[in-house]
Amino acid sequence: MEFVAFVTALALLEYAVFGMLVGRARGRYGVNAPATAGHPVFERYFRVHYNTMEQLVAFLPALWLFATYVDATWAGWLGVVFVVGRLAYLLGYVADPKRREIGFALTALPVVILLAGALWGTGKALF
Repeated sequence: MEFVAFVTALALLEYAVFGMLVGRARGRYGVNAPATAGHPVFERYFRVHYNTMEQLVAFLPALWLFATYVDATWAGWLGVVFVVGRLAYLLGYVADPKRREIGFALTALPVVILLAGALWGTGKALF
């Protein structure tokens, strides 16, 4: 479970860094708080950060349930794919929103697998 805990910390660190990038983009593009719109590049950073938060809501519980009821090592590696996918999403989306597909797929696929496995594993334990 240490690997899963490490990946959890890594995902949360990544989210925090994305938040710092939003702050930096605020200054760089002159978007004063509390505004969430203004310069298009700022809006991309803001959107990536917000979308990452939305993804973490499903990812983290699914990661831990999968690790507990299916396999911790596989959960950890799927978590690594998620973290790499979020980075790819950031890089693609900030460069051009049309280039976010690979990062999105590398994020969504692990979440779907983790959630399906969590449902299967908990269902198996329950019944």
